Amino acid sequence: MPSLRRRFLGESSAEPSRDVTPEKDEEVRLVPLSKLRNLTLKTHKRSKRRNGLIFGLGGLFGILVAAFFANQQDVVNLNGLIDMNFYESLLDIIPSGIVKEAKDLQQRERDATNYDSFSVGLHLQSQGIKALHPVIMVPGVISTGLESWGTEPGSRQYFRKRLWGSWSMMRALIMDKASWKRHVMLDKVTGLDPPHIKLRAAQGFDAADFFITGYWIWNKILENLATIGYDPSNSFTAAYDWRLSYINLEKRDRYFTRLKSYIELALATSDTKVVLVSHSMGSQVLYFFFRWVEAPGHGNGGSDWVEKHVDSWINISGCMLGALKGYPAVLSGEMKDTAQLNAFAVYGLEKFLAREERVEIFRAMPGISSMLPLGGNAVWGNKTWAPDDLPGQALSFGTFINFKETNSTQSPGNLTVEESLKYLLANSDSWYQDQIHNSYSHGVAHTTAEVENNLMDPRKWINPLETRLPLAPHLKIYCFYGIGKATERSYFYREEQQPSALNVTIDTGFSKGEIDHGVVLAEGDGTVSLLSTGYMCAKGWRMKRYNPAGVQIKTYEMPHEPDRFSPRGGPNTGDHVDILGRSSLNDLVLRVAGGKGDQIEEEFVSNIREYAEKVKIYDD
Repeated sequence: MPSLRRRFLGESSAEPSRDVTPEKDEEVRLVPLSKLRNLTLKTHKRSKRRNGLIFGLGGLFGILVAAFFANQQDVVNLNGLIDMNFYESLLDIIPSGIVKEAKDLQQRERDATNYDSFSVGLHLQSQGIKALHPVIMVPGVISTGLESWGTEPGSRQYFRKRLWGSWSMMRALIMDKASWKRHVMLDKVTGLDPPHIKLRAAQGFDAADFFITGYWIWNKILENLATIGYDPSNSFTAAYDWRLSYINLEKRDRYFTRLKSYIELALATSDTKVVLVSHSMGSQVLYFFFRWVEAPGHGNGGSDWVEKHVDSWINISGCMLGALKGYPAVLSGEMKDTAQLNAFAVYGLEKFLAREERVEIFRAMPGISSMLPLGGNAVWGNKTWAPDDLPGQALSFGTFINFKETNSTQSPGNLTVEESLKYLLANSDSWYQDQIHNSYSHGVAHTTAEVENNLMDPRKWINPLETRLPLAPHLKIYCFYGIGKATERSYFYREEQQPSALNVTIDTGFSKGEIDHGVVLAEGDGTVSLLSTGYMCAKGWRMKRYNPAGVQIKTYEMPHEPDRFSPRGGPNTGDHVDILGRSSLNDLVLRVAGGKGDQIEEEFVSNIREYAEKVKIYDD
């Protein structure tokens, strides 16, 4: 099994692939041929067992795949096979040794993934912590499943099946890509449903507990919340269609109206204010909600609504100033994940879902563009400087998009964040320009007067640098995020060499120092830059202009210390998504929910406070 495990997990082997050549002075003895054969048989006995396991599993996989595709053509009825105990019969004909080794492998993988289930909650339960505040969770981008509710002929085959966040998505993408694209893309002009298409966010805990079977998102937090007394009567997942702009979330789905009702009902039934827990883009959604719920003509809650209804906001890995990796996704259909692929993988990806198609899909999901960087050069730097530049750094992070050759309009020279946004819009269709201009704002309000003037402009409501926190002096905000994992900070681009609708592409052939295949890496959680997760928590919300009521802010940074044998990083990961399973994060969330948030002390590990002081935004 050790050899098989190395094959699956990519571990290097210390065993030589063949017998080594004898040293020059080493004694060599002759062995009779019959004895040599016996030695060879013993040596390869375990290897044959492993090969037998692989062959057996391959055969089983082939049978299941054949049955799956046959089922799509109604040749084989899988339900009938299941009724005939097909799987039990199949196990009967597979050698018991293969079955045992397969089960051992499966158990080891399960143990690596399901670490510490319920243990955090059980530990806190033993300390007397139990459910107190109702908990409402707001998931991040992409993690909420989307299911089809269309009844037109082209949609009936997908009715109530998830076209995002399930194996149904994978099947639809592989077998009917054109139809899948039509379903997941929004109307380019309205930003709403295309004609005859109706995709909606899945609801309930199932909407975000797992992305696909076996890949958990919120499940570990749910497990631990349940251990101290939470269930559907006092906890709720406020899933949403992350493709929509925030304005259209309310226009089409009445999402914020329903979220307001959930919170009011939770308070009315428990007589206890609510704890809101958000992750990633969900933190931007929740910040938008705080402005919407107070505003006349929108939520109509008045300036004291948050004070009356919300005890705490737990902001997990919130991309409060955007996610830089969202920019190349909508500019050229790329990011670090695609730039680092080898040539064979790139060829396969381009044949299956080309960059032009990826750009079209991403731009037709205006919600993703809500994560374009906020704050401009004041936050992200200029052509010679950035607040998170390191001593002796050869290239400043302030140049966000870099071109090694600048001899045309397609490669106009190195660009700051502000210039990069202008470049993106100048090289986009008018429908995408309109979606961005009508939905979002990326600037900075440098005075209190500007902040107050922005309170009635919904385009400003996602931007914490142009608006303020609610007037809720008893509200508590907890910022929990990972650090210490290399994260996309800027990029090297080149002109597209092949005929393409896109003018530029990441220069994947350029690697030097911190530049990896055209991607410049810096501090963060692997997805969101430290400046985005940390600036508002470390300084921005400690300025009176953005926090006039003096809302209490506590920041707790979590270093990325992955378990090398765990595929998801283990209980000490700081990864952007996997942090939801981190033991210390679960402990902190449960303490806040149980009314013990006052026990939490701030924990800074990174240099975010030093970087924040260099950001060119100053108090009045």
